Amino acid sequence: MRGFAHGCGISGPVRSPTYTLVHAHEAGALTLLHLDLYRLRDPGEIEHLGLREWARPGCLWLIEWPERAAGLLPAPDLTVRLAAGPDTHQADVFAGSAAGTAWLERIQCS
Repeated sequence: MRGFAHGCGISGPVRSPTYTLVHAHEAGALTLLHLDLYRLRDPGEIEHLGLREWARPGCLWLIEWPERAAGLLPAPDLTVRLAAGPDTHQADVFAGSAAGTAWLERIQCS
């Protein structure tokens, strides 16, 4: 998350919102919303996080443990699955929308 945030132009410290569940980082016209849903006890708790106000253009959501919200989140544009082994690390990225596909195509062309 820190590397992604810094790549988006966020210069300050980037901490996990493990206890607050949500943290917003501002970088010019971009707002990076970092959610860590690990501590949700019930999927319905997501309704109390005020996420509807962040469902707007210019707001990028990065969500850890989205399965804890049990289908109460918008469909992802991109899904990133990370795996760490004793000798290797792996990141798999999947597009879930036309916007996600376009982003992957731009990355592959760089």
